[in-house]
Amino acid sequence: MSMPTSLRNLKAAFLISDLRGKILFTLFIIAVYRLGANIICPGIDFNAVQSLEAAASHGGVISYLNLFSGGALTKMAVFGLGIMPYITASIIIQLLMVVIPKFEQWRDEGPSGQRKLTQVTRYMTIALAIMQSTGLAYAFHNGGGGLLGTTVPLNVDLIPKFTVPRVLLIVLTMTAGTVVVMWLAELITQRGVGQGMSVLIFTNVIAGLPTQGDQLLKSAGAPKFAFLVALSLVFLVAIVFIEQCQRRIPVTFAKRVVGRRMYGGQSTYIPMKLNTGGVVPIIFAASVLYFPILISNVFPSTGWGKQVQDWISANLAQPSSFWYIALYGGLILVFAYFYAAITFDPHQQSEVIRKQGGYIPGIRPGPPTERHLQNILTRVTLPGALFLALVALLPSIFLGVWNIQNYPFAGTTILIAVGVALETMKQVDSQLMLRNYEGFLR
Repeated sequence: MSMPTSLRNLKAAFLISDLRGKILFTLFIIAVYRLGANIICPGIDFNAVQSLEAAASHGGVISYLNLFSGGALTKMAVFGLGIMPYITASIIIQLLMVVIPKFEQWRDEGPSGQRKLTQVTRYMTIALAIMQSTGLAYAFHNGGGGLLGTTVPLNVDLIPKFTVPRVLLIVLTMTAGTVVVMWLAELITQRGVGQGMSVLIFTNVIAGLPTQGDQLLKSAGAPKFAFLVALSLVFLVAIVFIEQCQRRIPVTFAKRVVGRRMYGGQSTYIPMKLNTGGVVPIIFAASVLYFPILISNVFPSTGWGKQVQDWISANLAQPSSFWYIALYGGLILVFAYFYAAITFDPHQQSEVIRKQGGYIPGIRPGPPTERHLQNILTRVTLPGALFLALVALLPSIFLGVWNIQNYPFAGTTILIAVGVALETMKQVDSQLMLRNYEGFLR
């Protein structure tokens, strides 16, 4: 019986010394990351952590945020914040490029400018980690501080000795953990296999699936569990299909003579993916919804502050509420278009085509080409954005209809797993093709 192609190529990858070293290095970094995600910060009550983890399994926005930390958030672990502060800092820097000319200038400078933007992103990551860890310390001192929603009463205190030195120690530990996570992600990108930030998110998502699947089976029952698993398989096929879909824009290059040689006269195409942003718009939207809940914990506990906290806890912290679904879905659509505009710039693409002596058949070079590309981008992004919103909001729909508290096999989980797996396979495949091996993907 012959070995399947994927296993045969995986074996071939391990036979190459440098590629084997990259794979083993990536696995080592993942092991270090998972170790840090299970080490609780000093000053945290372990018994209270167990109670919080049990309550988080019943819903609330913390169960969704816990997905991206692999369960480290409810533990108040050293790597509890995960990669989220770095992602949020990247969002802010990309938004500031529109209003700060210096950032846009750095972006156009190439590698040197990119290093400057990366350095600014790192400093902003540290600032956000300090803010988020402080907010979490206040929130978990108050039994969840609205992160669990209003349906789960919880009277536990993760920080029984709530003093300024103790809180500073926790904030410093979690901030240092975020810096280490950022460094580990960059190490994977530079010396391992895959994009480091995506690989760590993939690790977090996969780590919690067995436990969450068992909880879903116990809470929903075997028939509903089987239906949800079958539905997840359908989403798996749909996500793979959407991830591979692209609009190919034909481009023709005119013939030109340089010396005694003739160049051009070829036809090619510009690939425009249906889902340009992948899972990034979903993560962006979750980060934006995450901030009001944390900030509300520093409001006064009486008067207007209490009213704001109650409204946020009843709406933004409840995945089944109308406001959560509406805001979350709207933010996904906005960030899908925003990320598509950043990834594919019609003006820059039209200038590249014009300078290389090319043109789109039936479209004049210059501004008409730019408008044509912009119209295609707008039309192509819409179905991809709607698909992302459906994938992300599917758990909220079942929360409201079937009263299911936890749906680990939701579209977001599958989207992250499929997206990262495909990109990593492509990178390994390219390494194999350089050495004349048949790759994973055909």
